Amino acid sequence: MYRPFERLKILLENESLVLKNSSAEPPTESSEALPDAQNDQTLFEKAMADVEKISQNICAEHNYPTSKVSDPQQTDDSQALLHLENLVETGKGFVVSDTAEYVEGIGYNVNREVAKRLHKGEFSLQGYIDLHGLTAEHAREVFEQFLKESIATGKRMVLIVHGRGLSSRAAPILKSKVIEWLTTGPWRKWVMAFASARLCDGGTGATYVLLRRRPATKRFKKSRK
Repeated sequence: MYRPFERLKILLENESLVLKNSSAEPPTESSEALPDAQNDQTLFEKAMADVEKISQNICAEHNYPTSKVSDPQQTDDSQALLHLENLVETGKGFVVSDTAEYVEGIGYNVNREVAKRLHKGEFSLQGYIDLHGLTAEHAREVFEQFLKESIATGKRMVLIVHGRGLSSRAAPILKSKVIEWLTTGPWRKWVMAFASARLCDGGTGATYVLLRRRPATKRFKKSRK
């Protein structure tokens, strides 16, 4: 192995090698003195001699996320506003049966749950008619002809679009007439149940009607007792 300082101890013991005392000799021109506290300002000014001053603040902006404690009241209001926006845009969250415009009814000896199921869309829609823009008299003619054809062809669940009647000063005319025709007169015996439609089928501006296979006559009523 290479050992360059192996004989150094022997040379020192024999005084064959004389070490120079660097502290006793004056510094040479090539050596540089360490800066002290007195010339710090001079050295700083010398180092900054070529530096140009910036005339305006061009520092980059940093946007650090700030954590805020959520206000329970503000959170509830935000959720309510989001729910309202979703309701207006998509109609989701709107329950037709919870409104004053919702209507439903059942025929003789029919469980009220049938009307609930009808509103939920558990029955297949087999036909529909739109009475918009018709007078009450003309609407009745179209209504009766539609029910007659539906019964003759064996349809069970149909949709009658009558509108919400928002332009009426009092109660909605066509809607009230349709409910009247379904609950009184000759068509009552054919109606098993009716209920306001879902939003996708017109909401409270339309009514589902579930028709019987056979009319509920007096003889039928007695046999069901």
